[in-house]
Amino acid sequence: MQLSVSIFLILVFAPLLILSVDTAFNDDVLGLIVFKAGLEDPKAKLVSWNEDDANPCNWDGVKCDPSTNRVSALVLDGFSLSGHIDKGLLRLQFLQILSLSRNNLTGTINPDLTRLGGLQVVDLSENNLSGSISDGFFQQCGSLRSVSFAKNNLTGKIPDSLNSCSTLATVNFSSNQLYGELPSGIWYLRGLQALDLSNNFLEGEIPQRIENLYDLRELSLQKNRFIGRLPVGIGGCLVLKSLDFSNNFLSGGLPESIQRLSSCKSLSLQGNSFTGGISEWIGELKNLEMLDLSANRFSGWIPKSIGNLDSLNKLNLSRNHITGNLPESMANCTKLLALDISYNQLTGNLPSWIFRMGLESISLSGNSFGRSKYPSLTSTPAFYHGLQVLDLSSNAFSGEIPSGISSLNSLQVLNMSTNNISGSIPSGIGELKSLSILDLSDNKLSGSIPSQIDGAISLIELRLQKNFLGGRIPTQIDKCNSLSSLILSHNKLNGSIPAAIANLTDLQNVDLSWNELSGSLPKELANLSLLMSFNVSHNHLQGELPVGGFFNTISPSSLIGNPSLCGSVVNHSCPSVHPKPFVLNPNSSYSNSSSSLDGGHKKIIFSISALIAIGAAAFIAIGVVAVTILNIHVRHSMSRNAAPFAFSGGEDFRYSPTSDPNYGKLVMFSGDADFADGAHNLLNKDNEIGRGGFGVVYRTVTRDGHSVAIKKLTVSSLIKSQEDFEREVKILGKMRHQNLLALEGYYWTSSLQLLIYEYISRGSLHKLLHDENSRNVLSWRQRFNIILGMAKGLAYLHQMNIIHYNLKSTNVLIDHSGEPKIGDYGLVRLLPTLDHCVLSSKIQSALGYMAPEFACRTVKITEKCDVYGFGILVLEVVTGKRPVEYMEDDVIVLCDMVRSSLEVEQCIDEKLLGNFAAEEAIPVIKLGLICASQVPSNRPDMAEVINILELIQCPSEGQEELE
Repeated sequence: MQLSVSIFLILVFAPLLILSVDTAFNDDVLGLIVFKAGLEDPKAKLVSWNEDDANPCNWDGVKCDPSTNRVSALVLDGFSLSGHIDKGLLRLQFLQILSLSRNNLTGTINPDLTRLGGLQVVDLSENNLSGSISDGFFQQCGSLRSVSFAKNNLTGKIPDSLNSCSTLATVNFSSNQLYGELPSGIWYLRGLQALDLSNNFLEGEIPQRIENLYDLRELSLQKNRFIGRLPVGIGGCLVLKSLDFSNNFLSGGLPESIQRLSSCKSLSLQGNSFTGGISEWIGELKNLEMLDLSANRFSGWIPKSIGNLDSLNKLNLSRNHITGNLPESMANCTKLLALDISYNQLTGNLPSWIFRMGLESISLSGNSFGRSKYPSLTSTPAFYHGLQVLDLSSNAFSGEIPSGISSLNSLQVLNMSTNNISGSIPSGIGELKSLSILDLSDNKLSGSIPSQIDGAISLIELRLQKNFLGGRIPTQIDKCNSLSSLILSHNKLNGSIPAAIANLTDLQNVDLSWNELSGSLPKELANLSLLMSFNVSHNHLQGELPVGGFFNTISPSSLIGNPSLCGSVVNHSCPSVHPKPFVLNPNSSYSNSSSSLDGGHKKIIFSISALIAIGAAAFIAIGVVAVTILNIHVRHSMSRNAAPFAFSGGEDFRYSPTSDPNYGKLVMFSGDADFADGAHNLLNKDNEIGRGGFGVVYRTVTRDGHSVAIKKLTVSSLIKSQEDFEREVKILGKMRHQNLLALEGYYWTSSLQLLIYEYISRGSLHKLLHDENSRNVLSWRQRFNIILGMAKGLAYLHQMNIIHYNLKSTNVLIDHSGEPKIGDYGLVRLLPTLDHCVLSSKIQSALGYMAPEFACRTVKITEKCDVYGFGILVLEVVTGKRPVEYMEDDVIVLCDMVRSSLEVEQCIDEKLLGNFAAEEAIPVIKLGLICASQVPSNRPDMAEVINILELIQCPSEGQEELE
């Protein structure tokens, strides 16, 4: 009886058990399919996810617990997925690991994810998630051990509920836009092992009691806005291996408790305002491998105890106020690979052990080494063969460059500029096959440039200016085919410029000024397509300038001091050269018996030049007839086959090589005028991308896939005659500068005028600064380069006697390399007169940028009104604010706001705080205010502005990039 009951129970309940298991399986399948439905999968990474499967355990990126066959891990890192994180994941009740990093996911972070009680790891890093981190996410964090939201667009504060997640071991919120102070209770997460909050906008003081984190191994708070001192008890984190507080606003001395961090391998404090000396206890950090105290205010001598750091491989003490010399004890740092003590106040002899330690990078620039007794460089011990970077610039070294330098076969950067080095350049330089940068400028070198330079095949920059070098520029230099900068100015070089330079197709910057070069400029130089500057001023050059490419727009200042150069750029026409005619001897005869015809007729004698002229005339006559016949044929063919380009405005748009008044005239300065789809949609509303005071802008694509921007001018009633219009537009079409938007062509009818420009897809400076939906925050370095680029573009226009009149952030486009391109220049030249009323009515959208002289009819409009607009642009770029902002009951004028600010640093764009160079930003703001002076005569010209900006730019910037 009992057996039958058991069988009965099994028969009754077994289907229910099976149904329960199937339901669980289906729950996982359903949850993942719903999650997938909210995604875009361009690379078909989720093609194996089939809703008909019994379970998802064999799907890509899915892992199951083998004992239960329930989903335990979902790892989709780098799957190129986009979309949002759907609630379907909440069905995965046994999920332990959720990793969706390196995708393009958007939306906010669902706070309900932590309801999955078994969830231990959440990694949503490197996506485009936005919004704030909900307080609810950490209120029920269960068994959560690791969470990473790094490299997203998260805003808001770090939720206080984070303090209650006692199970957390790893927290990474780096590279977001989080702000506010650190929750004071964060140091009570006793199990925390790694905390990374770097690259945010966090502020305030770092809370004390950090010593509570007994298990903390990695702490990274760099690139924020923290102030005050380091926590006194930081040395209580005895197992700490990596500590990074760099690029904040911390100050004061270093707490002595740091010496207890005997397990620490990396200590980075650069870019703060720490003061005092570097204490002897630094030698207690026996396991230290990287020590970076650069860009602070440390003073005094380098302690001898630093020689106790026998595990150290990188030491950076640059940009401080350190004095004295390098202690001999440093020779005990046998694992040291990179040493940077540049821009301090070190003096004395250069220790010989430096070149015996196996260093890969040595930077001693900006000190006073060599001022006291210093041996010649030729007596320096043998160089180490693994050295890659050697920077001895801006010291007081003398002597000669040792010939043994050729043994540094790994050397990539050699900088000995701004010293007192004499003698000649050793030919062994050519044996440095890996050398990419050679800078020996501003010394006392003599002799010639060795022809063996051709052996340095990796050379990118060659800087030998401000020496006493003579002789010719070696033709062998064309073997350095990666060369982009060739700076040889202020020497005594003679002879002609070798045509071989034209073979260096990567050349961008050439400066041969202030030498004794003669001869003509090689015509082949016009083929250098990447050339940005070419200065040959103050030489003895002669003849015609190269025609085409960069030389069509070369600055006259790059050619001055060569009175025998000729061409339109130097406003000196080249003399016509006529060969002397060959005249037959009138006394000679073909034969004695036939010296005359018909007895008394005159002799007919032709010069060779006359014969050539007669032949040429006959050839031209035949050509005219042939061209006339071809023209008749072409016109007849075009009348039958050519379809006009139709616009929504009813105009016909076709290329017409004739002056037929029934057709518009399309002219492209380069390339074909072949638009896709017959260009019938060019002026449709759907193609509109912008509007301005002078017209509407549309985008279209030529048949070969080249995008262009077409501006339909709305000033037709004011436009000059066709002849004047075309003359002015062709002048603008010749403007070629990396910071000007290129005009590629135009179209003319009496009632419709179009200007065809290059198309820049990234958009305007105004959009990048003020569009709240923009994900890209311009860094300080990007902003500085934009300001400098705008200055160079505007200076070029002024050199060409063109006033912009309409400078504003919507007229500055930014290409994908971050280079600014000024648009809408020269359009006022198309109007018949520069009337104040016309100008102000056409550029009224530039409110805030207009110079005050526009309001006064008696004041002459000059380039200084552009300088005013540039000054406002500078303030706009640095502050991130519009020139005029309207509040509820007030109007804020940017220029007045900055000028009345008590502390200039308070005006910096809040998106930059903690991430900008104050030594650059503050002078740039002051320059902007000077440019925006109410009095035109007080404003500098743009050439002066460029000089000031280049002086403002931090001298160590280039070296930092090398490292």
